[in-house]
Amino acid sequence: MKNRKKILVAPLNWGLGHAARCVPIINALESQGFEVLLASDGAALALLRKEFPHLETVALPSYDITYAAKASDFKRKMIAHLPKMYKTIRAEHRLLKKLIIDKKIDGVISDNRLGLYSKNIPSVCITHQLQVLSGKTTKWSTLIHTQFLKKFTECWVPDVPGDKNLSGILGHPARKGKNVKYIGPLSRMCAENAIKNYKAIAILSGPEPQRAILEAILIKELKKYNGSVLLVQGVMQATKTSRQKGNIEIVNFLTSTELEDAINESDFVIARSGYTTIMDLAVMQKKAFFIPTPGQFEQEYLARRLREQGIAPFAEQDTFRVKDLAKMSVYRGFKEVAQVGLSENLFGLFKSEGKLRPYSYFTLNIDSLIVSFNNMFNNRKAES
Repeated sequence: MKNRKKILVAPLNWGLGHAARCVPIINALESQGFEVLLASDGAALALLRKEFPHLETVALPSYDITYAAKASDFKRKMIAHLPKMYKTIRAEHRLLKKLIIDKKIDGVISDNRLGLYSKNIPSVCITHQLQVLSGKTTKWSTLIHTQFLKKFTECWVPDVPGDKNLSGILGHPARKGKNVKYIGPLSRMCAENAIKNYKAIAILSGPEPQRAILEAILIKELKKYNGSVLLVQGVMQATKTSRQKGNIEIVNFLTSTELEDAINESDFVIARSGYTTIMDLAVMQKKAFFIPTPGQFEQEYLARRLREQGIAPFAEQDTFRVKDLAKMSVYRGFKEVAQVGLSENLFGLFKSEGKLRPYSYFTLNIDSLIVSFNNMFNNRKAES
């Protein structure tokens, strides 16, 4: 087809959640006649290649994100990553300029890759974090993030406006940018009535070493569970593997269709309280038990919020025991969450032939912000 607009879709490689929630975006783009170019790195890129083997892919610079082994070290390690992350953001921004020319790109949809903005073509950033929780440094982490979001033509929040939302204060701060648009929950899943083959499905994701730490804990505890369990390791490899360990079937990964079937065939889900997982379970109206990543403020906040709403219980990783699963009997699961499909006009900014008018904003020096953020954290640490 001639004159098809080419859109670059590029999720962050931080676990599989960012890539997974781009799947419905990619499907919608193709259904509306756009040509799609995929870009990421690591496991996220591997997932996209398995989901869309017919699409061209490009490898982007890696953020090399890893988690601390202890919750108390989480923020320190994230701050230590800041210079490398900022270097990667600048590198992917330079690469985007080249890709726009070489690949004839007409628009960009980035999921939390903060360097993929352009003044020459429409650029979108997908994020549910208009407020970035980091404890006492939330003000600064949010300020840094906001300065990047302002560089994009639009900022898409995968949630609904109003009180019946999924992200709480993350996606609904008191003040937000003029380029913010709520597009409804993004999920590659659909709920179906299915014969139950598993009592529970445990879904792992996220950077190491925390993914592997939780896997070991779950295998140890779930072997005591009276029922069949499917454990999805969330490790993208060239071929799928499966093995049985007592009542637990362990697979390294599942495609979107396979994971959808497995969730529908399970009574309940055990997972991190990552936002993409929450969107999937809300759309599928499942019961869940959450184990937030130790030290990750966002997941801890979302898990507490869902517990307070009577939707799902949670446990800290170090204290989780199989008996905790009995708590789910007094929680209703996801049953009353607003569900909104993608608007047919969502991609309108890519269809316009008019000249792009860049979003006007006051830009702070990002280097200075990061130095200030780092100094403030070190000062607080010294005082404590």
